[in-house]
Amino acid sequence: MKKLIKNIFKIFLLLFVAGIIFIAWANYSMKRNTDPYISYLTADLPNTKTALLLGTSKNLDNGQPNAYFLHRIRAAADLFKSGKIQYLIVSGDNSRKDYNEPEDMQQALIRYGIPENRIFLDFAGFRTLDSVVRAKEIFGQKKLIIISQKFHNERAVFLAREHGMEAYGYNAPDVNKYAGFRTNLREYLAKTKAYLDLITGVEPKFGGKKIQIP
Repeated sequence: MKKLIKNIFKIFLLLFVAGIIFIAWANYSMKRNTDPYISYLTADLPNTKTALLLGTSKNLDNGQPNAYFLHRIRAAADLFKSGKIQYLIVSGDNSRKDYNEPEDMQQALIRYGIPENRIFLDFAGFRTLDSVVRAKEIFGQKKLIIISQKFHNERAVFLAREHGMEAYGYNAPDVNKYAGFRTNLREYLAKTKAYLDLITGVEPKFGGKKIQIP
């Protein structure tokens, strides 16, 4: 019995170590592969017809404004006004009646001077994978700039390129390390899951009718 318990412990330990190694490799590999395609400077990015703005909640659980949201909106407005893009797809979660990331982003962008007819809403961007693949399959974009924080863009641009898109990332400013600690910690696992999704062939939860961007 003791020998059996010892063997089970060894197997568990080996699986644990293998998991840690895979997480470390997935994060390093994703960062290395996407580094040439993401930037904080609009001048480093090519002109494209469309950008994809990835959603997040407008407010935190305590009701305070979400700095991630505000930084992404400002980055999207700056990119549009720089002339690098002509249209924006705003993609996010709309799973509850009182929660609508795409409409929140649309209204915020309009307040920053972006014309409403240049903004397309994707209500089925429940995950980064969904947002990226739907930009290609539903909105017909094979080349685009993705807007989010750097840690998120690394994953999004990686997924887009693995799905045959010419994708670049425009990095919105991050939040301070203390405020973003949990988010950055969770991102280590999110990058790992992104690799597993590719290996297992995970697809977006929802399809839909094609939407043509002029």
